[in-house]
Amino acid sequence: MPIAGGLDIHRKQITFGYPGTVTGEVQRGQTAPADRAHLAGWLARRFPGGQEADFALEGCTGWRYVAGELAAAGIGAHAGEPAGTAALRGTKRHAKTGKADSRHLREVLADGRLPECWIPPPHVLECRALPELYHDLRTGHTAWGQRVHAVLFHQGAPRLDEGLRAGGGVAALRHIAETRLSPAGQVQVATALDILAALGDHLDAVRQRLLHDARHLAGARVPAARLHGAGPVTALALTCWLGGAGRFSSARKAIRFAGLDVTVYSSAGKRSPGRLSRQGPAVLRWCVYEAGKTHARPGAPGHACYAQVKARIDGKRAAISEARKIIRQACRILSGPGDDALTIT
Repeated sequence: MPIAGGLDIHRKQITFGYPGTVTGEVQRGQTAPADRAHLAGWLARRFPGGQEADFALEGCTGWRYVAGELAAAGIGAHAGEPAGTAALRGTKRHAKTGKADSRHLREVLADGRLPECWIPPPHVLECRALPELYHDLRTGHTAWGQRVHAVLFHQGAPRLDEGLRAGGGVAALRHIAETRLSPAGQVQVATALDILAALGDHLDAVRQRLLHDARHLAGARVPAARLHGAGPVTALALTCWLGGAGRFSSARKAIRFAGLDVTVYSSAGKRSPGRLSRQGPAVLRWCVYEAGKTHARPGAPGHACYAQVKARIDGKRAAISEARKIIRQACRILSGPGDDALTIT
């Protein structure tokens, strides 16, 4: 019978617990520091020769290298969905510790109750990292642009109607800063412009890498060709997070995975308005939302539905509705090739 153990991952240490092969007594302890080299050494000492074992770990920050080292040692890695794993614990009556978490993971794995997450191949994890970086850079670029407009308004300077992306926008901003802003405001604007220029260079470089990955990942070419509004970056994100054989039994689960489903909280007969769960990968949600906004164009295939929802509620809700449709269509498209959609060509 294989060993069923649990690993609780923290930044400073990894807490483990598993039954011994001779007496069955549970072996508990910690390996520190929590990095790849020390974990590989611990696995080599405890499980030499590829001993048959399975370990459960939460799918939180740090699971990637832990699952990779477990697989390299010939040990089964099982990543548990964090919210589902925590729900199996029930009402918390004691302090949450690494020892208790590793025991909980070990028990639910041994009982076959672990809500497992799919562990992608290493090259898919690499493809996932770049859209996340691109999203972070875009968020930072937008935030620094908003800071510039806030400084202008706070000091009563004229509004920059051309915007920073226009050809003369930066020159106009520098002129306003020299003539209308205080010395501290001029430093703020100069600093923001330098950071925006650096972010713009990184955005261009990362986008080129994304386009390269989208061209060479087999499944990314199909959504880009068949889904309106889905460019190479969106198609790459859809393939990396939704591709693979048997990933979702229904499109509804894929929408829930993307965080686009509506959740409602009710207690004692009181019900709050529904809201998006916003769980799952934020970059996937951002990509399909931006793709959904393209249906506002009159020539888009979903423009009639978009216009109807926008007239009845607002444009944001209409874009979310179209984003859900894109998720459903992508699930149907990617279910055909299965794991072949994740191959590098």
